Amino acid sequence: MLAEFDLIRRYFMSPQEAQATDGVALGCGDDATLLVPQAGQQLAVSVDTSVVDVHFPHDAPAYAIGHRALAVALSDLAAMGAKSRWCLMAITLDQRAFKDDTAAEQWLADYASGFHTLCQQHATTLAGGDVTSGALSISVTVMGEVPTGTAITRSGAQVGDVVAVTGALGGGAGGLALWQQGERDLKHPLLQRYLLPQPRLKAGIALRGLATAAMDISDGLLADLAHLREASQVGVALQPDSLPLAEGLAEVLGSEAALTAALSGGDDYELLVTLPPSKVAQAQMQLAELGLSLSIIGRCTEALGVTGVSVEGATGWQHFRGGAQ
Repeated sequence: MLAEFDLIRRYFMSPQEAQATDGVALGCGDDATLLVPQAGQQLAVSVDTSVVDVHFPHDAPAYAIGHRALAVALSDLAAMGAKSRWCLMAITLDQRAFKDDTAAEQWLADYASGFHTLCQQHATTLAGGDVTSGALSISVTVMGEVPTGTAITRSGAQVGDVVAVTGALGGGAGGLALWQQGERDLKHPLLQRYLLPQPRLKAGIALRGLATAAMDISDGLLADLAHLREASQVGVALQPDSLPLAEGLAEVLGSEAALTAALSGGDDYELLVTLPPSKVAQAQMQLAELGLSLSIIGRCTEALGVTGVSVEGATGWQHFRGGAQ
């Protein structure tokens, strides 16, 4: 395998002249990166770590691993209504997983392709990072900008607001189940939802000024809804019959398990939002222009807690406790 700095230069370093146009005053190759935020913007920063056989299967395609590592981090910026600008990527590589240097370099080329392709789709510059040896894991720090005072947080939901989700739910859990059953056709819509999730950055920006609160759905709807409820100090009357299920989910899991996957399966990376009823039509129209649905699934209430569905045992994914994933 290539030495550390040769590996970085070959797979992860962008030309300095390209970085300069993306607000990177000094990028890969020095002790730190120097970035230039735009005036009137607040910097939104989040970090996400993906560990082999915890967040993705060890035998997943390298392209998908690269895509997914960045996508799940960008999803946090989407929830804040931020525009992505830069990212840092630290990868720990297990040399023992490759039979020879040729296999290692092919894996790296595919991984880098998945990572860089998603960077390009969302105008995100890889500005630095780290490479080391050990069990495969990837940590991605994303940085975005949002006009001062317009970020969407978890704490703004009000009694009477509707609760809504973008896209469809349960696809991540359905895709994981298919993978565990041996399905390897990456064109299957559920496998795409699991291995190639799409961060809803444009949707988050469109919801600025409309949504009162938001977060991304990574650990399961009920688990993430609990975080939003706690931050906003509201309850939610949920309408489970209104949950939009991912394409093919019921056929793969059955109707009851499909609902469970939508409620607590995790790995969906859709946006969970609250907004006043008067803003719903405008929000749905703006998301429709992006080819994305916004489904009303409940309403914020004064009485804390969740009604309309049993939440017993529906903890979603939690590190150190296990749970549904």
